[in-house]
Amino acid sequence: MTGKTPRFLVVGSVNMDLVLQTTRIPSEGESLFGGSYSYVPGGKGANQAVAAARLGAGSVFLGKVGNDAHGEKLKEQLEKQGVSTEFLTAGGEKSQTGLAVVLLDSAGQNRIIVYPGANMEITPSDVKKAFNGGHYDAVILQLEIPADIVLEACDAACANGIPVVLDAGPAQSFPMEKLPGLHILSPNETEARALTGVEINTTGDAARAAKMLMETARAKYVVIKLGEKGALLYDGKNAELFGGHKVETVVDTTAAGDAFTAALATCYFRNGNNIEDAIRYANAAGASAVTVMGAQPSLPTDAEVNRFLKGMA
Repeated sequence: MTGKTPRFLVVGSVNMDLVLQTTRIPSEGESLFGGSYSYVPGGKGANQAVAAARLGAGSVFLGKVGNDAHGEKLKEQLEKQGVSTEFLTAGGEKSQTGLAVVLLDSAGQNRIIVYPGANMEITPSDVKKAFNGGHYDAVILQLEIPADIVLEACDAACANGIPVVLDAGPAQSFPMEKLPGLHILSPNETEARALTGVEINTTGDAARAAKMLMETARAKYVVIKLGEKGALLYDGKNAELFGGHKVETVVDTTAAGDAFTAALATCYFRNGNNIEDAIRYANAAGASAVTVMGAQPSLPTDAEVNRFLKGMA
């Protein structure tokens, strides 16, 4: 897709993912032999920063790593993907880089345990430096960092007239009413349930949850990610379902939501703020991501998303 090149400040987490492949997720008290394991760059914030860069946006990342080999490797990988790491700094002397243990079954479904480590050491001073460090078309946030930093970044964005895109993951309760300037709020089904108490089984359930979120957060748009079913848009008046894409083989669902969020923001701010087109583009990016193993390795380029869309036509 063509248009202006948006520049994003992504404030969020960066982890090393330990991916353990197995035939199925073990039951309580059960031990299973795994098929293989690998270390893959991840973290919701870093994933979205990389995804935005691959899709053609300018991407600046604010986060924390530990004083260890994982931190050095993750910074190196971000830079290789075209992400600016000027505001990616190391924590204290004993700080450890965030680690996510991903159990991946043969159907491509996962269970994830996250050790946040240095991600919880981001400070208000770090946020201030990043906002003083340049112009941004939008700020992209997630909830894998301290709540006060999410609020600090939202306040700073609002004070500077910068729109905010919030991926409301991982699932947790959060004071959405304290977030100023939210332009797009985008949880998945599990996250929407954690925020509203609504169990999402139907489009009607998703619309009800989206309306509740809109009333609390006062965002311009609420976009609920529904996996292969697509995404539901609520603009304060109407709810609309944008159908998803079924792929032949699901390899790994890790980071599909991150691909969606980055694609949503990139397309929206690149092409005249058309939210409908942005959701269609984001649905294709998320579907493309599930066909590749690993978090950041699965994130598609703009050319790959457009080829996917042409193949679906």
